[in-house]
Amino acid sequence: MSEAKAGRRDFIRGAFAAAMAGVAAPAALARANPVAAGGGDPNILELPEHSKGLGQPVATDGYGRPSKYESNVQRRTSPGLTQTTQASVSFAPLQSLFGIVTPSGLHFERHHQGWWDIDPSKHRLMINGSDDKMLKKPLVFTMDEIMRLPSVSRFHFIECGANTGMEWGNVAVPTCQYSHGMLSCSEFTGVPLKILLDMAGVDYKRGRYVLAEGADGSSMTRTVPMELIESGEVLVAYGQNGEMLRPEQGYPLRLVVPGVQGVSWVKYLRRIEVGDQPYGTKDEAIHYIDLQPGGLHRQYTSTQECKSVVTTPSGGQLLLDKGYYQISGLAWSGRGKVKRVDVSVDGGRNWKTARLQEPVMSKCLTRFSLDWVWDGKPALLQSRATDETNYVQPSYRQLRAVRGTRSIYHNNSIQTWLVQESGEVKNVQLS
Repeated sequence: MSEAKAGRRDFIRGAFAAAMAGVAAPAALARANPVAAGGGDPNILELPEHSKGLGQPVATDGYGRPSKYESNVQRRTSPGLTQTTQASVSFAPLQSLFGIVTPSGLHFERHHQGWWDIDPSKHRLMINGSDDKMLKKPLVFTMDEIMRLPSVSRFHFIECGANTGMEWGNVAVPTCQYSHGMLSCSEFTGVPLKILLDMAGVDYKRGRYVLAEGADGSSMTRTVPMELIESGEVLVAYGQNGEMLRPEQGYPLRLVVPGVQGVSWVKYLRRIEVGDQPYGTKDEAIHYIDLQPGGLHRQYTSTQECKSVVTTPSGGQLLLDKGYYQISGLAWSGRGKVKRVDVSVDGGRNWKTARLQEPVMSKCLTRFSLDWVWDGKPALLQSRATDETNYVQPSYRQLRAVRGTRSIYHNNSIQTWLVQESGEVKNVQLS
């Protein structure tokens, strides 16, 4: 609750921004900012210390840090979720973020053997084939050689296939950070993998898959279909949000596979092998598969389907009073651009089309918002996204009719937040 109360500033900032844009009802905003009973606010009438004295020296810290008043905004682990802290997850604080870009220091993590800070001068990337005729010549690249090649920068979301996985059977976690926080969005910079494969002389008629291998102790290996690489989307990335990758994000080199679940974005990338069939690695045959109600399972279901979530108001937060609020959230699709987001405040009985904040980019988070005046009565907030392929985000009832309740991965159901009369917001599921 301490985090929830600290998050009230999100609502105040949202109301202020809306007022400046001329979209809020002045009476509702006035009620949220009453005049102090004593005849004036001392924070206005009395000059604060920072207006009278000399501030801190320039560049006190060589690398800037957030304000101490924002210390509650941080990645968080889930106690008991995994047996070891090295093979675990950290969740991004989606409810405290603005826009679409996740700051690098708040980016979610998923590790299978812990993270490393690797010396880039000793790191190598090898390109080879499953047989001698799959490519003309195997290659080994240093980081310097990779960074000299033509590069591109693109914004993409990355989502763990198990994001929202704890909610398959019923409500399991209280906040948006824990229900949807295995999701982040960054600007990634790197070299299209197609360029490296061209340099190696790959036979694209035979080589229809690649195996990406990481350098950490988990032996993370994933199959990526060649058609994704031929599109130019797949990057061998070294940059994130204008700087080098963070160690927790795969420094000095990782794979970026837009629209595909995060496990395929292999960190600490050290080898690419070209082959003629899927490799069926341990994380493709045992893990990251979807159990079906009849006992069978789906394999190689890597695409992250269209999904959205209201981030404010959301679970654990607190509405301080009746009046105007800006409902805000995030939408995304592994198949392309988000086309539309509808928002309901009555559990899906009625829907209103939300505003989409520009830019709207392919396989990238999209911020949406809707004006709302809360009357103090219970409300059920939902968002429902539609992508450019006209795929519509399903309800839990629709998804469970096909997938059952025993799955882990690819839960893209509509999320519901209950706003109680007290102003407290809770995670609920509708039958």
